[in-house]
Amino acid sequence: MIDWTDRHCRYLHRQLSGKALLYTEMVVADAIIHGPRERLLSFSPQEHPVALQLGGSDAGKLSEAIRIAADYGYDEIGLNVGCPSDRVQSGTFGACLMREAGHVADLVTAMKKVSSVPVTVKCRIGVDDQEPADVLPDFLARMVGAGADAIWIHARKAWLQGLSPKENREIPPLDYDLVHRMKRENPNVFLGINGGISDLDQAKSHLAVMDGVMLGRAAYQNAGLLTGVDAMLEGLDPAAVVTTEADWMALRDAMIAYAEEVIASGGRLHHVTRHMVGLFQGYAGARRFRQILSSEATKLGAGTEIITAAFAAVDLDGNAERKREKIAG
Repeated sequence: MIDWTDRHCRYLHRQLSGKALLYTEMVVADAIIHGPRERLLSFSPQEHPVALQLGGSDAGKLSEAIRIAADYGYDEIGLNVGCPSDRVQSGTFGACLMREAGHVADLVTAMKKVSSVPVTVKCRIGVDDQEPADVLPDFLARMVGAGADAIWIHARKAWLQGLSPKENREIPPLDYDLVHRMKRENPNVFLGINGGISDLDQAKSHLAVMDGVMLGRAAYQNAGLLTGVDAMLEGLDPAAVVTTEADWMALRDAMIAYAEEVIASGGRLHHVTRHMVGLFQGYAGARRFRQILSSEATKLGAGTEIITAAFAAVDLDGNAERKREKIAG
């Protein structure tokens, strides 16, 4: 989710769900140590709970990055051992570390020594010619032995050569059964699942087995589905959640106030609204909503009246009424 789940995206998502744990885009340890720390690490207090997702393969650098990040108050530190992008591989971290389980365990041990919050790992079921059923149990055992507080498993292999990052999210087959088996074999270890989960019905079915479900692109491209997350986490039916016109107006007003702060601090409206484009999938007027944000919010000097105009294009009350009728029927 590099370049996607920045602080503006997370602020929006927090308005839609008060309970979901939000993750930053992956930030490389070297960038925190030598780069613009405030831009990379700062976030709004309203985002809590939020986890910092780190990339790196040097224990000293990861530890230093955690020490620096401690002042910002993250609720969790996550080590990404699942990203297959070329720029991650060139730095010898991300998914290529799946080949070095012992080294990853050493990284986790070092991170735990300096972190005052939980340290977690996000991994794949394997890479390249590895046999997931053989390597994943050993990988998980090493992470647990190193003190990892939770492990999130993307239920696909990553092919580091021959497939693009996009293809690595689509072509390698999903193996949910293997991930579910890992949970059954490790009942006392927090194991979450990720990969190919596109809606809350699927998420709910995984939660019958797993401790957590991670949504990436599904939550970004159809952010409206997050309105049902809190109900699901409370054991209710997320499909029965009806977001009223008043709810959407409250969201509009919150995002207008937030965007005004961003603009006043030197940002642009588009920095906020680019994350809102996927809000109204399936709603009458959604296409016009997207057009307004995509064409008008990108203009130099665009103000928050664009958000007002975009929301006005959507039939908010009509969609809520149709959902009530569907549930009743």
